[in-house]
Amino acid sequence: MSTPTATPTATPTTAPTVRPLNTREADALVEAAVRAAEGLGVRGSVTVLDAGGQLLGFRRDDTAVLISGETSTRKAYTALQLDAPTADLVDLVRPDGLFHTLPTALDRPLLFLAGGVPLHRDGRLIGALGFGGGAPEQDHRIATAAIAEADLV
Repeated sequence: MSTPTATPTATPTTAPTVRPLNTREADALVEAAVRAAEGLGVRGSVTVLDAGGQLLGFRRDDTAVLISGETSTRKAYTALQLDAPTADLVDLVRPDGLFHTLPTALDRPLLFLAGGVPLHRDGRLIGALGFGGGAPEQDHRIATAAIAEADLV
């Protein structure tokens, strides 16, 4: 009679934990965006969302147009949902674009204008930042400058 051999047990592997975006970091991103906007002479709004789309930070300049608050939030939400800068998505939703029906396919409104950028830590999506109030190119520049200053790419 042969003795049964032990079968090796597999060790479960877990994905490394990535620290979520926190309110301190959101505040730093808001402040960095305000400085970048001031440097360009732009008055607008900045929104920071966590990975679940919840608001972590927001500020609207006193003299910004009111709609900038909505556009900054929608840009952040769009960048978060698609994990891409909104500046890179504009051509995809034109009538001849690959995703031309996407803006109307979801319940929550997306906004395909430059100014929304996803936030990553260790290669994982942890949130998004949106800026609205200037020309689309300015909004994108402000958002990316804030992220670079906070060292979140």
